[in-house]
Amino acid sequence: MSDLDQLTQSLARNLKRWRGERGFTLDALAARSGVSRGMIIQIEQARTNPSVGTTVKLADALGVSITTLLDYERGPQVRIVPEDQAVRMWSTEAGSRAALLVGTEARGPLELWSWTLMPGDSMSSDPHPAGATELLHVTAGELSLVVDGEPHAVPAGASATFEAGVPHSYRNDGADQVEMIMSVSIPPVRSS
Repeated sequence: MSDLDQLTQSLARNLKRWRGERGFTLDALAARSGVSRGMIIQIEQARTNPSVGTTVKLADALGVSITTLLDYERGPQVRIVPEDQAVRMWSTEAGSRAALLVGTEARGPLELWSWTLMPGDSMSSDPHPAGATELLHVTAGELSLVVDGEPHAVPAGASATFEAGVPHSYRNDGADQVEMIMSVSIPPVRSS
């Protein structure tokens, strides 16, 4: 089974599991996430490999990290994720890429990411749930962080944090590759 097939199977199994644990019907999850009922059915039946944006919307609606949706069963208190098991979430032909390094459900989902943005590349994100926070540290190049339409220059060696409940994007407007580490903290879903 290929890595993509394993990822598709894990997502199908875990989406079904977390939807059941939250007591969400297909229609309820569709309404919470903005993902169509038909797409959720296809994902739960492992008939499609959804986009990163769709996966993020489902994880946010369920109040879990992407790591949880993509498998990584709960294990011992200490969990080491070898470099070759980081989940490659997206890439471009120019060589930009993002990998989910590790995540946890402690006090709400918390994720650690490694990003590379090649010159001229960018990646946009839909707003996360209210209360979500991102922290990032640029190790090479200069990142153009755009939060709610306002750009912010983050040079190598600098860090940034922001409330991620608004549209945001990451751009490399420079001539050098941008490398950064990012952490995303999402508040737990509260039963209503």
